[in-house]
Amino acid sequence: MKHGASWLACAAAAATMTAGVSQAQNYPTKLVKFVVTYPAGGSSDAMARIIGAPLGELWGQQVLVDSRPGAAGAIGMEYAAKQPADGYTFLLGNFGPVVANPLLQKVNYDARKDFVPVSQITSAANILVVPNAMPVRNVKELVALCRARPNELVYATSGPGSMSHLAGEMFKRITNVKIEAVAYKGGSQSIADLMGGHIPMMFSDAQPVMSNIKFGKLRALAVTSEKRTPFTPQLPTLAEEGITGFAAANWWGILFPAGVPRPIVDKVAADLQKVLARQDVKDKMGELGIETIWSPPEQFGKYMDSERARWGKLIREANIRID
Repeated sequence: MKHGASWLACAAAAATMTAGVSQAQNYPTKLVKFVVTYPAGGSSDAMARIIGAPLGELWGQQVLVDSRPGAAGAIGMEYAAKQPADGYTFLLGNFGPVVANPLLQKVNYDARKDFVPVSQITSAANILVVPNAMPVRNVKELVALCRARPNELVYATSGPGSMSHLAGEMFKRITNVKIEAVAYKGGSQSIADLMGGHIPMMFSDAQPVMSNIKFGKLRALAVTSEKRTPFTPQLPTLAEEGITGFAAANWWGILFPAGVPRPIVDKVAADLQKVLARQDVKDKMGELGIETIWSPPEQFGKYMDSERARWGKLIREANIRID
């Protein structure tokens, strides 16, 4: 009886795999929904459209970008997690709702259990910027100024747990300086205050500050990524400037609801690799200050785990919370 049950289990598994392979060969045969956790018009929405259009061309099916904003990305994550596991809904996952938010507050989803990683698709370094009138020319001079004026200087963020906030906390802990975060609701106001000299420093997304850097209204000191970026190759990394161990970059990746057959996951991952290799896609992402990156499902899953462990440690030690 035991051997019979084992044989039946193996047969069922084989049938499931065969069905998954057959589905993948024909996939997709209808419209595919691409869920975005932020509002239309933002960088995530633009990124989804840059990726979605060529995927639609490749598949001969429409890829519909479906914005589900709210609750710092939690609404879109919850919605995507509850969709059928048939491969016809996938999600643009981002560092915030995938890693940071669950560490900062209670959410009704588990980014690892409720989703299947497909591929990381992009990465974006922040730029450490100061007003052009600030009397510092490099990171070492900024650190020296912060140490000479403890608890006097502040840095702008886009809110608790944002990459601009976490990068600032990492900077504080590694350099042992005493500076405080000031949260802004909108990036435009923080940049205006930065240019006006009301805020002395900020870890900013590249796109909002690049023109101001170009025209001398802001001074860029370094990028927060592990390596220099192709968009600002002249800027050193913070690690190159002596801030050993500093690495902070926003990222985006594709996730399926848990249970999507592995052959479909592999097909979409392979198709994403083709799309991300296109020069027009790279150029459009570059206009957003974002670098394209492809990684297979297992590698992306391990990266998500490593990000959760690394930032979880910082968030606990710095006692960061969302009120």
